[in-house]
Amino acid sequence: MILHLSISAQDPRRVAGVLAEIWGGRALPCPHPIDGGWIAFADDAGGTAVEVYPLGYALAPGPAAVTHEKSRARASATHFAMTTKLSAAKVKAIAKNEGWRVLVCSRGPYEVLEFWLEDERLVEVLTQEMQADYVASMTSASWEELFPE
Repeated sequence: MILHLSISAQDPRRVAGVLAEIWGGRALPCPHPIDGGWIAFADDAGGTAVEVYPLGYALAPGPAAVTHEKSRARASATHFAMTTKLSAAKVKAIAKNEGWRVLVCSRGPYEVLEFWLEDERLVEVLTQEMQADYVASMTSASWEELFPE
């Protein structure tokens, strides 16, 4: 199951608003990991959401996860989160076998394994132990508490 993904847009607030409207959910400011972003919530039981970043931002390995770097042609703001039944050790072993970077990172109310496909594209992998914190925190009400306007 895909949990959330990020995209870039010229007008992140507008795009998030449209996506939220289509879902029957809500759009809220998304100051983490960057200012100017918005997030559209489906407000479903799975915490489904789309983060919308301003154009020109790209994901990079590490806790901040975002850089403003137009010069890296292959960099992208696009990522998604997914669940796994595998242990963190198994996910790390897969990354090591491929020669790709994997990091355990905190996203505030939950942790993820940052799994870098080909060391360029981010997939946040959540083990079964990580999923409960994600689902509990990924609601528009919880988000408003974490990031009040």
